[in-house]
Amino acid sequence: MSETLTVAAPFAAELDEAVARAQPEGVRRLRAEAAERFRALGFPTTREEEWRFTNVAPVARTRFARPAAGDHRALAAELAVHHLPGACEIVFVDGRYAPELSARELPAGLAVDSLAALLAREPEAVAAVLGRQATFANQPFLALSTALFEDGAVVRVAPRAVVETPIHLIFWSTGAAEPTASFPRTLILAGEASQATVIERFAGQAGATYLTCPVTELVAGPAAVVDHYKLQRESAAAYHLSGIAIETARASNVSTHSFSLGGAIVRHDIRAGLAGEGSVATLNGLYLVVDRQLVDTHMRVDHRAPHCDSHELYKGVLDGRARAVFSGRIHVHPGAQKTDAKQTNRNLLLSDEAVANSQPQLEIYADDVKCTHGSTVGQLDDEAVFYLRSRGIGLEAARSLLTYAFAADLVERVKFEPLRRELQEFLFAWVPQGEVVRDAV
Repeated sequence: MSETLTVAAPFAAELDEAVARAQPEGVRRLRAEAAERFRALGFPTTREEEWRFTNVAPVARTRFARPAAGDHRALAAELAVHHLPGACEIVFVDGRYAPELSARELPAGLAVDSLAALLAREPEAVAAVLGRQATFANQPFLALSTALFEDGAVVRVAPRAVVETPIHLIFWSTGAAEPTASFPRTLILAGEASQATVIERFAGQAGATYLTCPVTELVAGPAAVVDHYKLQRESAAAYHLSGIAIETARASNVSTHSFSLGGAIVRHDIRAGLAGEGSVATLNGLYLVVDRQLVDTHMRVDHRAPHCDSHELYKGVLDGRARAVFSGRIHVHPGAQKTDAKQTNRNLLLSDEAVANSQPQLEIYADDVKCTHGSTVGQLDDEAVFYLRSRGIGLEAARSLLTYAFAADLVERVKFEPLRRELQEFLFAWVPQGEVVRDAV
């Protein structure tokens, strides 16, 4: 038997059960297609180009259980450290909605529903949009998540509604005596000329081994403005294998900021389709990795309409024997004239054993465009360190100050102050002599 079929076996029974359960016909078809595709693809191996730097064999070898549903009020104290003042918080535990931990009142113009509940109440409406953006033809973990999801969040912003209160979706994994898996799903549907901020947070029990395999689909209507943040603070022993799919309509503006601060093996597959003329997409990210952590970001931005802008800036700081992968592709389709696209990846290595692989790419089929891309991988500037030391700052503090400045560039772009403060505090704790850095900045 081939390696691909062998490693796909752990989820075989669950795939059959997920397709067979009672559900709307449109969802059943989607699950069946996803299950069949995952069986065909199996877990990827390093022999495949898209995965040659990322070995997911530890995930494939692990037998994951599905945690039982229950009342999670006892988690309130543990989740308190993830609270964001001023945000409307909706909590999911092991991939399922936890109403006992979630907000009861929502701002005007906003509807947030459990995906499972909405499927039971409005099956045709959900089936019409579910899976339309996050396609899984060549994405095994998107296929697996699409086949096995149970619940998630559906965020709907009414046309012309300006929702000033951020929506904070917390996805918590409890961990257990044995490794567990969850497959949460998020749909963000922003109506015409609406405005909203959505924060997705992924975290779990410290030290626990578990798999989180989420998929987020964000559809921005004409002239809609959406600020999206993804904060990944998983257990250091966890696996986080995710997909994000974005589509913009005419004159819409979508920004997404990804912060990877945890996890043993982390993979982000991000797809953005600029389908409406004059739309803008900003895709930024920061990853901080230590020890043997791995963060892999694969991104594709499709410019399908004219007069669209995309801006991408991803930065990484690596220490110990950590590894990072960045693969970004900007694809300008025929007819997408006046495209303005920029893609940059910068990596800072704090140790001789850290490794970063970066591959920005352009694929252009229009002749009136402005497209740039670039990447850097290097260590701290010796001259900058010397300059700080000449001002009476110790060697380690000087290195930490420069590291903080490198990473804080992206943290400072966060518009919601409580989240920005949390990330700043994380940075102060992450760099050596963080208190000295705090005093200096």
